Amino acid sequence: MTSSINTSMNARVWAMLILLSMLWGGSFFFVGVVVTDLPPLTIVTLRVGIAAITLWGIVLMTGLRPPKDLRVWGAFLGMGLLNNIIPFTLIVWGQTQIASGLASILNAATPIFTVVVAGFLLPDERITPLKLAGIAAGFIGVVVMIGLPAISGSGSLAAQLAIITAALSYAFAGVYGRRFKTMGINPIITAAGQVTASTIVLVPITLTVDGQFNAAEISLETLSAITGLAVLSTALAYVLYFKILELAGATNVLLVTLLVPVSAVLLGSLFLSESLEVIHFVGILLIALGLSAIDGRLWSRIKLAKS
Repeated sequence: MTSSINTSMNARVWAMLILLSMLWGGSFFFVGVVVTDLPPLTIVTLRVGIAAITLWGIVLMTGLRPPKDLRVWGAFLGMGLLNNIIPFTLIVWGQTQIASGLASILNAATPIFTVVVAGFLLPDERITPLKLAGIAAGFIGVVVMIGLPAISGSGSLAAQLAIITAALSYAFAGVYGRRFKTMGINPIITAAGQVTASTIVLVPITLTVDGQFNAAEISLETLSAITGLAVLSTALAYVLYFKILELAGATNVLLVTLLVPVSAVLLGSLFLSESLEVIHFVGILLIALGLSAIDGRLWSRIKLAKS
């Protein structure tokens, strides 16, 4: 059973969503660095393992207590499978075969899947024509902003399907994760619990498939990237993710995948001296239009003004 949420987002939730998009936008960069030195399962295991250590450190510092109920830990395991193990592994493997730009586009299909899955499974997140139109506009905006060249010469079909399957897994995770609000679990505890459960599952699998790795052979660049991936794009990101999920629901929290390319383009302009083209602004405008339609409040006001 899930408790009702407010599907319209206030300024605080929008701010958290934008920050989350920046943190997750960085994950594609970090993965692009480490994937040349480490095998996919090792990357995923280090990502969730370091994130778990980071989050339990935060738990101890804030005086929170880990849950003892096995039912709660079973829910953490389910969330870890849907939100970490399956999508992380598929995305990292996919990025060994296709460019990060195409991976971002395919990952932006997540809200489309989420609207459908949540619409069928959650009574307070029903599918509406306005939501569908908003998702379509946002997805087109992502494609426009990243550019059609990212799609042409796109490489392995299996890798593309892997990213799409990861997006579908994220959609089910968003719906599944609604239960933690009903359970009264703090978002920090939920984030720590899911990455811990993921680590416990992944360690023996990774040692069997990839074998042990020599930490001394990892370059400083790779070490920095895996740390950023774990601490920023996983530990901190999932605290925000579960808080937004608690406040605004599955559909809204996964709108972040439409904002990730916007964050990447704007951060590249600010810190890497990359130029902003007209096409980027067109894409951003389409994404903003789509997000406003999914939120619905602006369009409701326009409808009332006309009536």
